[in-house]
Amino acid sequence: MEKLFTVQEANTLLPVLEALLKRAMEGKREMEKVDREFRDLHHRIMLLGGMRVDVVAAGRRKDDREKALQRIKDAVTEIHATGVQVKDLDMGLLDFPHMVGGETVLLCWKLGEELRVQHWHGVEEGFAGRKPISSLVKRDKTDSPEKPN
Repeated sequence: MEKLFTVQEANTLLPVLEALLKRAMEGKREMEKVDREFRDLHHRIMLLGGMRVDVVAAGRRKDDREKALQRIKDAVTEIHATGVQVKDLDMGLLDFPHMVGGETVLLCWKLGEELRVQHWHGVEEGFAGRKPISSLVKRDKTDSPEKPN
């Protein structure tokens, strides 16, 4: 069973998650940079019909890529261990499963936003379907059965 978060629990976790997310995103950028370097090198070799390659330097960059990949894996694993879902490493998007009116929805936070959850969306809607958190609070109140007197 997946972990469910209250808005307060999600907000409490955000500072730690933000640091982990940044680490994963930096690793992804570094890995992509190394990949571009190797594609460019391959392209130059093909255009020139061969060339001398600094094998030691290329080996170092390959090691840099592996280290970056491991940083990504470690950070994402740590985030997932909390029950939070990493949705997009380019945008820095996290989702927190949340129960409202007997239905699971996702509290949504994006890197660069304030360190508090301000949006949510349905499980099938994704980022494009984000709504303000205030509408979730209203929805929860209208879905809740009336308390007997």
